[in-house]
Amino acid sequence: MRKRDLLILLGSIAAAAAVALSVFATSALSTGSWGLSFRQEGTPPVGNAGQDQLRRYDAAYLGDTSQKVIYLTFDAGYECGSTAKILDVLKQHQAPAAFFLVGSYIEKNADLVRRMAEEGHIVGNHTMHHYDMSKLSDKDAFAKELTDLETLYKEITGKDMEKYYRPPQGIYSEKNLKMAQELGYKTVFWSLAYVDWLQDDQPTRQQALNKLLPRMHPGAVLLLHSTSQTNAEILDELLTTWEAEGYRFASIAELFTPRS
Repeated sequence: MRKRDLLILLGSIAAAAAVALSVFATSALSTGSWGLSFRQEGTPPVGNAGQDQLRRYDAAYLGDTSQKVIYLTFDAGYECGSTAKILDVLKQHQAPAAFFLVGSYIEKNADLVRRMAEEGHIVGNHTMHHYDMSKLSDKDAFAKELTDLETLYKEITGKDMEKYYRPPQGIYSEKNLKMAQELGYKTVFWSLAYVDWLQDDQPTRQQALNKLLPRMHPGAVLLLHSTSQTNAEILDELLTTWEAEGYRFASIAELFTPRS
């Protein structure tokens, strides 16, 4: 082989290796907490994993960004008297939502859980005990956290739990996402949230509005905690404002519907 041909061959190998490394880097998901970077108000944030990466595991954090649509989701580990009002507002606006619940919530608040289901909302799986699921590498232990909640939900409502999963605290690993997928679950992260869960340090109405309204964007998956008194107080105002801006509210099932 002539020197020129050898140099061309080595160059081709180096280029192929660089492409392979780039593909690996963009495809690998590291263990960590879900996070967002907002670059510009009114536009979707960048997640610490991309939509294409998440899609491989039936996971999503964002809907169709060409449409003014909002997916309302609520997380709850306990009840503090705000959920009934939240449900009233959702009914008033005919807005579907998803409530991601843990085992103790379902055990202690059966009437509210039944109401969620009866009024057409999705009750999603936030696990039985709200563990850091990234530390559960054993498939059976991981599955038990989800299937035990499924069983409890069916005992309370008589219905099968729809298979939508939100990792506690947003902590995930690639292995977890794959295990959830193998159990038939779709994992739902979020594209808009704020610090609303501290009971002793609730945001004021204006603080909450200042965080949420400028950052709303097409295709948003909104995470609120139904334990927040502030959220219960401002929800009607939020939904009314977004409706006036031309947004509609849709079920998270739409996140996983193939787009035409």
